[in-house]
Amino acid sequence: MSCSQFNHVGNIHAHEYHTGEEMWRQTNGEIDIFLDFAGSGGTFTGCAKTLKKYNLDIRCYLVEPYSTPFYSGKPLINPNHKIQGGGGYLMNLPLLDKDLVTNYIHITDEEATQVVRDLAKKEGIFAGFSSGANVAAALKLLKKEEYGANIVLTINDSGLKYLSTDLYE
Repeated sequence: MSCSQFNHVGNIHAHEYHTGEEMWRQTNGEIDIFLDFAGSGGTFTGCAKTLKKYNLDIRCYLVEPYSTPFYSGKPLINPNHKIQGGGGYLMNLPLLDKDLVTNYIHITDEEATQVVRDLAKKEGIFAGFSSGANVAAALKLLKKEEYGANIVLTINDSGLKYLSTDLYE
């Protein structure tokens, strides 16, 4: 049995049977959108499968770094983005079910960085780059095409491992 998060179906199952179910319960099913940063693909696929099981109309966005929109098929600008934890692997993710992707949203390093700093400063949420990308994507969607929507997402990790980077100057 492999513990590889990129290949182990348990990655999907953890989010399908637990995270997605928790999202559904805690929101009483009042979800319009689920979004997640393109990391291993397990969180996205697991949560999207569960939420779509309850409501096929839920829109699922895959969040990618602006400079490496690999999964959406747009031209690569720079594979050296700052949003750690995915998006720059430039490989097909075996756990990512692309049939669950309604659309893609692209977030710049600057957007993710500013939002994760705001999360710490204004909300007391000490997170990393990919969490900042998720919240930045939600804010971007709410400003335009998804105004007024109920969006669920994950905060993926603690900011502790980013203290040696410029994220928390």
